[in-house]
Amino acid sequence: MRVLDHVGIAVASLDRRLALYRALGLEVAAVEEVGSERVRVAFLPLEGTSVELLEPTSPDSPVAAFIARRGEGLHHICFRVPDIRAAMAALAAAGFELLSQEPRRGAHGCLVCFVHPRSTGGVLIELSQPEA
Repeated sequence: MRVLDHVGIAVASLDRRLALYRALGLEVAAVEEVGSERVRVAFLPLEGTSVELLEPTSPDSPVAAFIARRGEGLHHICFRVPDIRAAMAALAAAGFELLSQEPRRGAHGCLVCFVHPRSTGGVLIELSQPEA
């Protein structure tokens, strides 16, 4: 079963941007640093999905580059998949450009892979397989 896992939003400061989501009645479930992506993330659950705020922890973070180019805002959408390698193979076979050939560890210990926006009509897509 594939479901919308979360929507990722790039922010310059978690502390500054959390005020909006708290005013909307959302609460932070978890904050963690994802060293491989050089970001600190906050997850705010909604029914069946969540909002992920991504704050760069380094100027060479992909999220820092995104903010420098486009400003804060919608960064990616993430689909939870039962078998990330099978999903990656299906996307590659269909001609979509993956940003890595092997999944990496992401937030919550999940295996993740991103699909390049130039092959998806401008939307960065993340695939996520929960830790077994």
